[in-house]
Amino acid sequence: MWSQKFVLFYFVCYNFINIYKIIHYMLITEILKDALEKNASDIILASWSYPSFKIDWEISYFDNYPILDKEVFEKEIITIMSQYQKEKFMTNLELDFSIDLKWYSRFRINAFFQRMGYSMVFRPIKSTLPNFEELSLPSSVLNFTNKKSGLILITWSVWAGKSTTLASLLNYINKTKKKHIITIEDPIEFIYTSEKSLIEQREVWLNTLSFENGLKYALRQASDVIMVWEMRDIETFRLALRAAETWNLVLATLHTSWTARTISRIIDMFPADERDQITQQLSESLIWIVWQDLIKRSDEKSGRVASVEILVNTTSISNMIRKGTIHQINSVIETSAQDGMITMNKYLEYLYSKKIISEENFNKNFKN
Repeated sequence: MWSQKFVLFYFVCYNFINIYKIIHYMLITEILKDALEKNASDIILASWSYPSFKIDWEISYFDNYPILDKEVFEKEIITIMSQYQKEKFMTNLELDFSIDLKWYSRFRINAFFQRMGYSMVFRPIKSTLPNFEELSLPSSVLNFTNKKSGLILITWSVWAGKSTTLASLLNYINKTKKKHIITIEDPIEFIYTSEKSLIEQREVWLNTLSFENGLKYALRQASDVIMVWEMRDIETFRLALRAAETWNLVLATLHTSWTARTISRIIDMFPADERDQITQQLSESLIWIVWQDLIKRSDEKSGRVASVEILVNTTSISNMIRKGTIHQINSVIETSAQDGMITMNKYLEYLYSKKIISEENFNKNFKN
Protein backbone atom coordinates (compact mmCIF):
# COMPACT_ATOMS: atom_id res chain seq x y z
CA MET A 1 0.00 0.00 0.00
CA TRP A 2 2.72 2.47 1.02
CA SER A 3 4.72 1.60 -2.09
CA GLN A 4 1.71 2.39 -4.29
CA LYS A 5 1.22 5.75 -2.56
CA PHE A 6 4.89 6.55 -3.02
CA VAL A 7 4.71 5.71 -6.75
CA LEU A 8 1.61 7.91 -7.13
CA PHE A 9 3.27 10.74 -5.20
CA TYR A 10 6.42 10.45 -7.35
CA PHE A 11 4.32 10.43 -10.56
CA VAL A 12 2.44 13.60 -9.54
CA CYS A 13 5.64 15.44 -8.51
CA TYR A 14 7.52 14.38 -11.63
CA ASN A 15 4.75 15.57 -13.94
CA PHE A 16 4.29 18.79 -11.98
CA ILE A 17 7.98 19.54 -12.54
CA ASN A 18 7.67 18.73 -16.25
CA ILE A 19 4.58 20.92 -16.58
CA TYR A 20 6.41 23.72 -14.77
CA LYS A 21 9.35 23.36 -17.17
CA ILE A 22 7.03 23.50 -20.19
CA ILE A 23 5.30 26.61 -18.83
CA HIS A 24 8.68 28.21 -18.19
CA TYR A 25 9.87 27.38 -21.70
CA MET A 26 6.64 28.84 -23.10
CA LEU A 27 7.35 31.93 -21.01
CA ILE A 28 10.76 32.37 -22.65
CA THR A 29 9.10 31.98 -26.06
CA GLU A 30 6.54 34.64 -25.14
CA ILE A 31 9.33 36.98 -23.99
CA LEU A 32 11.08 36.59 -27.36
CA LYS A 33 7.84 37.26 -29.25
CA ASP A 34 7.15 40.32 -27.12
CA ALA A 35 10.67 41.62 -27.79
CA LEU A 36 10.14 41.30 -31.55
CA GLU A 37 6.91 43.30 -31.30
CA LYS A 38 8.74 46.01 -29.36
CA ASN A 39 11.52 46.07 -32.00
CA ALA A 40 14.17 45.20 -29.41
CA SER A 41 17.70 44.81 -30.75
CA ASP A 42 18.70 42.47 -27.88
CA ILE A 43 16.93 40.35 -25.27
CA ILE A 44 18.86 39.58 -22.09
CA LEU A 45 17.71 36.71 -19.88
CA ALA A 46 19.58 36.12 -16.64
CA SER A 47 19.07 33.84 -13.66
CA TRP A 48 17.21 35.53 -10.78
CA SER A 49 16.43 38.64 -12.81
CA TYR A 50 13.54 40.11 -14.76
CA PRO A 51 13.89 39.85 -18.55
CA SER A 52 15.39 42.97 -20.10
CA PHE A 53 15.28 44.36 -23.64
CA LYS A 54 17.54 46.80 -25.44
CA ILE A 55 15.49 49.25 -27.49
CA ASP A 56 17.30 52.10 -29.26
CA TRP A 57 20.44 51.16 -27.28
CA GLU A 58 18.73 51.68 -23.91
CA ILE A 59 18.04 48.80 -21.54
CA SER A 60 14.65 48.29 -19.87
CA TYR A 61 13.50 45.68 -17.34
CA PHE A 62 10.09 44.09 -17.89
CA ASP A 63 8.65 43.26 -14.49
CA ASN A 64 5.34 42.16 -16.00
CA TYR A 65 7.19 38.84 -16.40
CA PRO A 66 8.27 36.82 -13.37
CA ILE A 67 11.89 36.68 -12.25
CA LEU A 68 13.51 33.79 -14.10
CA ASP A 69 13.96 30.84 -11.78
CA LYS A 70 17.62 29.77 -11.78
CA GLU A 71 17.33 25.98 -11.90
CA VAL A 72 14.61 25.71 -14.53
CA PHE A 73 16.11 28.51 -16.64
CA GLU A 74 19.50 26.78 -16.62
CA LYS A 75 17.90 23.52 -17.73
CA GLU A 76 16.13 25.30 -20.57
CA ILE A 77 19.40 26.83 -21.75
CA ILE A 78 20.88 23.36 -22.00
CA THR A 79 17.87 21.86 -23.82
CA ILE A 80 18.23 24.17 -26.84
CA MET A 81 21.88 23.19 -27.37
CA SER A 82 23.18 20.15 -29.23
CA GLN A 83 25.31 17.67 -27.28
CA TYR A 84 28.44 19.08 -28.88
CA GLN A 85 27.40 22.64 -27.99
CA LYS A 86 26.73 21.62 -24.37
CA GLU A 87 30.20 20.14 -24.05
CA LYS A 88 31.79 23.19 -25.64
CA PHE A 89 29.77 25.53 -23.40
CA MET A 90 30.77 23.67 -20.24
CA THR A 91 34.43 23.69 -21.31
CA ASN A 92 34.65 27.31 -22.52
CA LEU A 93 32.04 28.79 -20.12
CA GLU A 94 30.46 30.73 -23.02
CA LEU A 95 29.08 29.91 -26.45
CA ASP A 96 27.74 31.56 -29.62
CA PHE A 97 25.01 29.69 -31.50
CA SER A 98 21.71 30.32 -33.26
CA ILE A 99 18.14 29.00 -33.10
CA ASP A 100 14.86 29.32 -34.99
CA LEU A 101 11.68 30.47 -33.28
CA LYS A 102 9.40 28.99 -35.90
CA TRP A 103 7.21 31.46 -37.81
CA TYR A 104 8.79 34.38 -35.96
CA SER A 105 12.54 34.84 -36.23
CA ARG A 106 15.99 33.36 -36.00
CA PHE A 107 18.13 34.44 -33.07
CA ARG A 108 21.87 34.66 -32.62
CA ILE A 109 22.59 33.70 -29.00
CA ASN A 110 25.48 34.15 -26.65
CA ALA A 111 25.22 32.00 -23.52
CA PHE A 112 27.59 32.55 -20.61
CA PHE A 113 28.13 31.98 -16.91
CA GLN A 114 27.86 34.78 -14.35
CA ARG A 115 27.83 35.00 -10.56
CA MET A 116 24.11 34.24 -10.19
CA GLY A 117 24.00 31.43 -12.73
CA TYR A 118 23.63 31.39 -16.51
CA SER A 119 22.67 34.23 -18.84
CA MET A 120 21.68 34.43 -22.49
CA VAL A 121 21.65 37.34 -24.89
CA PHE A 122 19.36 36.86 -27.91
CA ARG A 123 19.77 39.02 -31.00
CA PRO A 124 16.94 38.76 -33.57
CA ILE A 125 17.95 37.99 -37.15
CA LYS A 126 15.51 39.10 -39.81
CA SER A 127 13.85 36.17 -41.56
CA THR A 128 14.05 37.96 -44.90
CA LEU A 129 17.44 38.66 -46.40
CA PRO A 130 18.28 42.38 -46.51
CA ASN A 131 18.21 44.11 -49.88
CA PHE A 132 21.09 46.48 -50.41
CA GLU A 133 18.70 49.28 -51.39
CA GLU A 134 17.16 49.21 -47.89
CA LEU A 135 20.44 50.09 -46.16
CA SER A 136 20.90 53.69 -47.33
CA LEU A 137 24.47 52.91 -48.40
CA PRO A 138 26.13 54.43 -51.50
CA SER A 139 25.09 52.46 -54.58
CA SER A 140 28.69 52.56 -55.84
CA VAL A 141 29.53 49.86 -53.29
CA LEU A 142 27.70 47.27 -55.40
CA ASN A 143 30.02 47.90 -58.35
CA PHE A 144 32.86 46.20 -56.50
CA THR A 145 30.99 42.87 -56.34
CA ASN A 146 31.75 42.56 -60.06
CA LYS A 147 35.39 41.91 -59.22
CA LYS A 148 36.51 38.31 -59.84
CA SER A 149 39.02 38.36 -57.00
CA GLY A 150 40.17 40.52 -54.12
CA LEU A 151 39.42 41.35 -50.49
CA ILE A 152 36.42 43.33 -49.19
CA LEU A 153 36.36 44.26 -45.48
CA ILE A 154 33.49 45.59 -43.37
CA THR A 155 34.67 46.89 -40.00
CA TRP A 156 33.73 48.20 -36.54
CA SER A 157 32.09 46.72 -33.44
CA VAL A 158 29.55 43.96 -32.88
CA TRP A 159 26.73 46.54 -32.75
CA ALA A 160 27.43 48.17 -36.11
CA GLY A 161 25.33 46.08 -38.50
CA LYS A 162 28.31 44.48 -40.26
CA SER A 163 26.46 41.16 -40.67
CA THR A 164 23.50 42.88 -42.34
CA THR A 165 25.70 44.74 -44.83
CA LEU A 166 27.63 41.55 -45.58
CA ALA A 167 24.39 39.60 -46.06
CA SER A 168 23.01 42.23 -48.45
CA LEU A 169 26.14 41.99 -50.62
CA LEU A 170 26.01 38.19 -50.68
CA ASN A 171 22.29 38.29 -51.43
CA TYR A 172 23.00 40.61 -54.39
CA ILE A 173 25.72 38.30 -55.74
CA ASN A 174 23.47 35.27 -55.25
CA LYS A 175 20.63 36.90 -57.21
CA THR A 176 22.67 38.39 -60.06
CA LYS A 177 25.76 36.23 -60.71
CA LYS A 178 26.52 32.58 -61.45
CA LYS A 179 29.04 31.90 -58.70
CA HIS A 180 29.91 29.20 -56.18
CA ILE A 181 29.64 30.91 -52.79
CA ILE A 182 30.95 29.35 -49.57
CA THR A 183 30.31 31.03 -46.22
CA ILE A 184 32.20 30.32 -42.98
CA GLU A 185 30.17 31.61 -40.03
CA ASP A 186 30.05 31.45 -36.24
CA PRO A 187 27.14 30.99 -35.93
CA ILE A 188 25.10 30.88 -39.15
CA GLU A 189 22.75 33.87 -39.08
CA PHE A 190 20.91 34.63 -42.31
CA ILE A 191 19.73 31.59 -44.27
CA TYR A 192 20.27 31.77 -48.05
CA THR A 193 18.59 29.85 -50.85
CA SER A 194 20.66 29.30 -53.99
CA GLU A 195 19.37 31.38 -56.89
CA LYS A 196 21.69 32.19 -59.80
CA SER A 197 24.59 31.20 -57.58
CA LEU A 198 25.17 28.00 -55.64
CA ILE A 199 25.61 29.01 -51.98
CA GLU A 200 26.82 26.68 -49.24
CA GLN A 201 26.92 27.73 -45.58
CA ARG A 202 29.33 26.22 -43.04
CA GLU A 203 29.15 26.85 -39.30
CA VAL A 204 32.32 26.73 -37.21
CA TRP A 205 32.29 23.75 -34.80
CA LEU A 206 29.34 22.15 -36.61
CA ASN A 207 30.49 21.94 -40.25
CA THR A 208 34.17 22.92 -39.94
CA LEU A 209 36.56 23.04 -37.01
CA SER A 210 37.67 26.67 -37.41
CA PHE A 211 37.69 29.71 -39.70
CA GLU A 212 41.21 28.67 -40.66
CA ASN A 213 40.12 25.17 -41.68
CA GLY A 214 37.06 26.44 -43.52
CA LEU A 215 39.14 28.90 -45.53
CA LYS A 216 41.89 26.38 -46.29
CA TYR A 217 39.47 23.82 -47.68
CA ALA A 218 37.31 26.38 -49.50
CA LEU A 219 40.29 26.85 -51.82
CA ARG A 220 39.90 23.17 -52.82
CA GLN A 221 36.12 23.37 -53.24
CA ALA A 222 35.93 25.25 -56.58
CA SER A 223 34.84 28.43 -54.77
CA ASP A 224 34.36 31.80 -56.49
CA VAL A 225 33.18 33.83 -53.49
CA ILE A 226 34.15 33.16 -49.87
CA MET A 227 32.50 34.93 -46.96
CA VAL A 228 34.38 34.84 -43.64
CA TRP A 229 32.13 36.01 -40.81
CA GLU A 230 35.04 37.33 -38.76
CA MET A 231 38.82 37.59 -39.24
CA ARG A 232 40.19 36.60 -35.82
CA ASP A 233 43.79 35.48 -36.16
CA ILE A 234 46.95 35.69 -38.25
CA GLU A 235 46.46 32.38 -40.06
CA THR A 236 42.94 33.34 -41.15
CA PHE A 237 44.37 36.59 -42.59
CA ARG A 238 47.12 34.70 -44.40
CA LEU A 239 44.61 32.35 -46.00
CA ALA A 240 42.19 35.17 -46.85
CA LEU A 241 44.92 37.07 -48.67
CA ARG A 242 45.98 33.90 -50.47
CA ALA A 243 42.36 33.23 -51.49
CA ALA A 244 41.97 36.83 -52.71
CA GLU A 245 45.06 36.33 -54.89
CA THR A 246 43.80 33.06 -56.38
CA TRP A 247 40.58 34.04 -58.14
CA ASN A 248 38.32 34.31 -55.14
CA LEU A 249 36.30 37.32 -54.05
CA VAL A 250 36.69 37.29 -50.25
CA LEU A 251 34.25 39.22 -48.04
CA ALA A 252 34.95 39.46 -44.32
CA THR A 253 34.32 41.47 -41.15
CA LEU A 254 36.90 42.85 -38.76
CA HIS A 255 36.74 44.66 -35.40
CA THR A 256 38.53 47.91 -36.21
CA SER A 257 37.64 51.59 -36.53
CA TRP A 258 38.79 54.02 -39.23
CA THR A 259 39.64 52.58 -42.64
CA ALA A 260 43.32 53.59 -42.60
CA ARG A 261 43.72 52.17 -39.08
CA THR A 262 42.35 48.85 -40.37
CA ILE A 263 45.25 48.58 -42.82
CA SER A 264 47.76 49.35 -40.06
CA ARG A 265 46.23 46.79 -37.73
CA ILE A 266 46.35 44.02 -40.34
CA ILE A 267 50.01 44.65 -41.12
CA ASP A 268 50.96 45.03 -37.43
CA MET A 269 49.44 41.65 -36.59
CA PHE A 270 52.23 39.88 -38.45
CA PRO A 271 55.82 39.26 -37.31
CA ALA A 272 58.32 41.83 -38.55
CA ASP A 273 59.93 39.40 -41.01
CA GLU A 274 56.57 38.86 -42.78
CA ARG A 275 55.33 42.44 -42.98
CA ASP A 276 56.92 43.32 -46.33
CA GLN A 277 55.23 40.34 -47.97
CA ILE A 278 51.86 40.99 -46.28
CA THR A 279 52.04 44.68 -47.22
CA GLN A 280 52.64 43.74 -50.86
CA GLN A 281 49.77 41.22 -50.86
CA LEU A 282 47.39 43.67 -49.21
CA SER A 283 48.27 46.50 -51.61
CA GLU A 284 47.42 44.24 -54.56
CA SER A 285 44.44 42.28 -53.21
CA LEU A 286 42.44 44.86 -51.25
CA ILE A 287 39.33 46.14 -53.10
CA TRP A 288 37.71 48.34 -50.48
CA ILE A 289 37.10 48.81 -46.78
CA VAL A 290 33.82 50.01 -45.30
CA TRP A 291 33.91 51.24 -41.71
CA GLN A 292 30.33 51.59 -40.51
CA ASP A 293 28.43 52.62 -37.42
CA LEU A 294 24.71 52.66 -36.62
CA ILE A 295 23.02 55.96 -35.75
CA LYS A 296 19.53 56.42 -34.32
CA ARG A 297 17.13 57.71 -36.98
CA SER A 298 15.01 60.81 -36.47
CA ASP A 299 12.89 60.60 -39.63
CA GLU A 300 9.57 58.79 -40.11
CA LYS A 301 11.33 55.41 -40.06
CA SER A 302 12.17 53.79 -36.74
CA GLY A 303 15.43 52.10 -35.80
CA ARG A 304 18.96 52.96 -36.88
CA VAL A 305 20.76 53.83 -40.08
CA ALA A 306 24.31 53.01 -41.12
CA SER A 307 26.85 55.80 -41.42
CA VAL A 308 29.97 54.77 -43.31
CA GLU A 309 33.50 55.60 -44.30
CA ILE A 310 34.62 54.04 -47.58
CA LEU A 311 38.18 53.46 -48.71
CA VAL A 312 38.70 52.28 -52.30
CA ASN A 313 42.05 50.75 -53.21
CA THR A 314 43.00 53.03 -56.09
CA THR A 315 46.52 53.19 -57.52
CA SER A 316 47.46 56.00 -55.11
CA ILE A 317 46.12 54.10 -52.07
CA SER A 318 47.91 50.93 -53.21
CA ASN A 319 51.19 52.87 -53.45
CA MET A 320 50.71 54.28 -49.94
CA ILE A 321 50.11 50.81 -48.51
CA ARG A 322 53.17 49.43 -50.25
CA LYS A 323 55.41 52.35 -49.20
CA GLY A 324 54.08 52.40 -45.63
CA THR A 325 52.76 55.99 -45.83
CA ILE A 326 49.39 54.97 -44.40
CA HIS A 327 49.12 58.19 -42.38
CA GLN A 328 48.42 60.00 -45.70
CA ILE A 329 45.40 57.86 -46.57
CA ASN A 330 42.83 59.93 -44.65
CA SER A 331 43.58 63.04 -46.72
CA VAL A 332 43.22 61.00 -49.94
CA ILE A 333 39.78 59.73 -48.85
CA GLU A 334 38.65 63.34 -48.26
CA THR A 335 39.53 64.37 -51.82
CA SER A 336 38.55 61.23 -53.77
CA ALA A 337 34.76 61.30 -53.95
CA GLN A 338 35.03 60.68 -57.70
CA ASP A 339 36.50 57.23 -56.89
CA GLY A 340 33.64 56.33 -54.54
CA MET A 341 35.42 57.28 -51.30
CA ILE A 342 33.86 59.18 -48.44
CA THR A 343 34.82 59.98 -44.85
CA MET A 344 32.61 59.11 -41.89
CA ASN A 345 32.08 62.81 -41.13
CA LYS A 346 31.01 63.56 -44.70
CA TYR A 347 28.49 60.75 -44.58
CA LEU A 348 27.16 62.01 -41.25
CA GLU A 349 26.71 65.42 -42.89
CA TYR A 350 24.79 63.76 -45.72
CA LEU A 351 22.47 61.92 -43.30
CA TYR A 352 21.87 65.13 -41.34
CA SER A 353 21.19 67.17 -44.50
CA LYS A 354 18.53 64.61 -45.51
CA LYS A 355 17.01 64.85 -42.00
CA ILE A 356 17.59 61.13 -41.50
CA ILE A 357 19.45 61.81 -38.22
CA SER A 358 18.99 64.62 -35.71
CA GLU A 359 21.42 67.43 -34.97
CA GLU A 360 22.03 65.89 -31.54
CA ASN A 361 23.05 62.55 -33.02
CA PHE A 362 25.09 64.26 -35.71
CA ASN A 363 27.10 66.14 -33.06
CA LYS A 364 27.39 63.05 -30.85
CA ASN A 365 28.88 60.92 -33.63
CA PHE A 366 30.99 63.51 -35.46
CA LYS A 367 34.65 62.48 -35.27
CA ASN A 368 37.05 65.25 -34.19
